[in-house]
Amino acid sequence: MTPPEPTTAPAPLDLLRDGTLTGDWVLDPSRSTVSLKSSSLLGLARVNGVFRRVTGQGTISPTGEVSGVLTVAAASIDTKNTRRDTHLRSADFFDSDNFPDITLTAEAIRPSGQGVTVTGPLSVRDRSRPMAFDATAAVHGSGEVSLDAEVRINRADFGLTWNRMGLVSMHNILTVHAVFTRS
Repeated sequence: MTPPEPTTAPAPLDLLRDGTLTGDWVLDPSRSTVSLKSSSLLGLARVNGVFRRVTGQGTISPTGEVSGVLTVAAASIDTKNTRRDTHLRSADFFDSDNFPDITLTAEAIRPSGQGVTVTGPLSVRDRSRPMAFDATAAVHGSGEVSLDAEVRINRADFGLTWNRMGLVSMHNILTVHAVFTRS
């Protein structure tokens, strides 16, 4: 018996161009994650955390232009260490009492290599910096789109400079898995 021919879904960029994805989209927080990785103790120990509250929305225009926003509740950081989480929420880091949200605004998503490039500002505390990073986008059926990326950040760019005796890396990685459904 001959196996069936594999079926291929249209590429996300083709669906953008033909208007199939036009409309408003909302982040599914139950299936989306934003996590944080950092090194401490001279790079010998890794710190991993996840933000437990993430929201977002996006819009795809009839001409295929994409924009949106991903909002992370800074106080929702969970590294599985209560003392460290309390410190991360403090004024030494996120200052979540005064700056409750970390926001990534996608002003544009453009084709790039095998994926897309996302451009727009990242806002942490009272600072906003332009970002550009590569991501992969996938369409799952007619009502779901996902975006996956690893975003490298120097936390000093956002005023997060606390560093006991220089033992904590200033370089962090935000890993984003965002699942959007039609609103």
